[in-house]
Amino acid sequence: MTTPEKPERITIKDQQQESSLYRSRAALAGIIVLSLFSLLLLRYGWLQMVQHETYVTLAENNRIHLEAISPPRGFIYDRNGVLLADNRPVFALVVNRQTAGDLDELIVRLKPVLQLSDEEVARFKNRLRVSRRFDSVPIRSRLSEEDLARFSEARYDFPGVNTEIEVSRYYPYGELFAHVIGYVSRISEEEEKILDPAVYDGTNLIGKIGIEKYYESALHGRVGYQHVETNAYGKQIRVLKRTPPVRGTDLTLSLDVKLQQIAHEQLAGRRGAVVAIDPRNGGVLAFVSNPGFDPNLFVGGIPGALYRGLRDHEDRPLYNRALQGIYPPGSTIKPFEGLGGVHYGLVNWSYRISDPGFFSLPGDSHHFRDWKKGGHGIVDLFRAVEISCDVYFYQLADRMGVDRFHDWMMQFGFGSKTGIDLVNEKSGTLPSVAWKRKRLKAPWYRGEMMSVGIGQGYFTVTPLQIALGTAIMANKGHLLRPQMVRSSSGPNPVVIMPQPTGRVAFNGLPEDWDNMHEAMRRVIHGNGTATQLRYNMKGYEMAGKTGTAQVKGIKQNEKYDESKIDARHLDHAWFMGFAPVSNPTIAVAVLVENGKHGGSTAGPIAKALFDYEVMGIVAPPPVSANSEALDE
Repeated sequence: MTTPEKPERITIKDQQQESSLYRSRAALAGIIVLSLFSLLLLRYGWLQMVQHETYVTLAENNRIHLEAISPPRGFIYDRNGVLLADNRPVFALVVNRQTAGDLDELIVRLKPVLQLSDEEVARFKNRLRVSRRFDSVPIRSRLSEEDLARFSEARYDFPGVNTEIEVSRYYPYGELFAHVIGYVSRISEEEEKILDPAVYDGTNLIGKIGIEKYYESALHGRVGYQHVETNAYGKQIRVLKRTPPVRGTDLTLSLDVKLQQIAHEQLAGRRGAVVAIDPRNGGVLAFVSNPGFDPNLFVGGIPGALYRGLRDHEDRPLYNRALQGIYPPGSTIKPFEGLGGVHYGLVNWSYRISDPGFFSLPGDSHHFRDWKKGGHGIVDLFRAVEISCDVYFYQLADRMGVDRFHDWMMQFGFGSKTGIDLVNEKSGTLPSVAWKRKRLKAPWYRGEMMSVGIGQGYFTVTPLQIALGTAIMANKGHLLRPQMVRSSSGPNPVVIMPQPTGRVAFNGLPEDWDNMHEAMRRVIHGNGTATQLRYNMKGYEMAGKTGTAQVKGIKQNEKYDESKIDARHLDHAWFMGFAPVSNPTIAVAVLVENGKHGGSTAGPIAKALFDYEVMGIVAPPPVSANSEALDE
């Protein structure tokens, strides 16, 4: 039996319903569109009316930039107005990081054009890292004419790379003043972190050593600003507003170019130092450390290989021997020690000893030898200074003791920094019982005083300290502070520290100073250790003291034989003195490393400075640095 099929259902469209649905959907879409359009209009109105000024400012900022203008650095002059540190325009190649595109790709293309070294590229990348987005970053400073020519031919291939004129530091006398004037160089990453950006905005250079560093705040000046309009490529169109920078303060030093040249010439290439001071006011007249270096090399960034060559050279040209060199003073300290004996009542000018050529402590067989074999016979204080009798000062040092020796000698500037207006000064060592206990954790032994008494052993000084002590001796005990800057002019004048008003605490008589001057005069004009200096001396007399300082120790029974000693182990040569004796205007300390004899090696250098300062005479270049002479 079959089941009958169900009839097919037929759906009839409800046009009215569909029409209603369409209208509702269209209305909803219209509402949405209208709402969005209304929001757009509201946003547009908000931007145009409420935020108008904000976006105008942003647009202007994209077109107008505030640029810092580095101030010209203050000039540095010698006491006669001779320019020692100048500012000169140089071309620099800079990259505008906003318009230069891919900087890594730029460097790859630019490297062969300018023959950039890997070191220069590394420095550029470091500068990029610490610079701001709108800063122009130098890739090479101090472009040569060849650099300019090569880049000019290819400059249209390097958008965002431009040449700019910078004011750079220049030292016209090169190495002559390198250790005293110092130099400026690029601000390092470490310096960038601690410098005030408001002060150094737009500045690339900063003082690193010497006068340039000590007086950085005065020499730097005040940064200026300008509002600059640029095009879409970052190229300057015009300057809209400018606040000019203020140039740094000019400094006039007490240094004399001619004295400096004479000292350098007389050293004749030998390692050493010369310091000259005016004993009337503490002004430093000459300050030479040899060998030196060309400070201009550092201004634009010295190549690493060249710097390492200077740093690692066996003669240490970067080392400031006058300020930082630590040496035994040798016999140059005997005049100070002799006055100390008078001060403590241990000796007077008629007190005599017998010098057999050696000195021994009671109960000790060790011989502390005199420089002259066989000794000097009967010797008083005058004669002891004149001929540099070691035995006299062995005995005096033993009687004085290390602590009294320390307290007396420190008044002349030994054992502490002089306070000169230079950076990185060393203080040397003036021993005492407390010093040895603290430094070496050991007691003081009586025998150690013998070497200290003739300027050896633990006693060390700088050439600057010897010059200062000599100046105080010359002015008969008036305390001084060595001073480089004599005056200043500019917006930030330097305050010149007043000289000390005190005197050396001395228990003797005023004529004791005169007597010591006479003893030192006899060193040259009597029968002393530097009599060769008086030849061809006209119009004045000088006072002085020679000295040698051992570099290599000698055993008790061993003879000192110069011919068998390595050149760098020979004795250092010292000379200290002042002129004219009657009214001193210049005090000098000279050290010649491994110069052997103070009288014949260091003495003529001092005399050349005296001749010029006192008489205006320029000495000829030295003929020989190794002539023989009477000397300890």
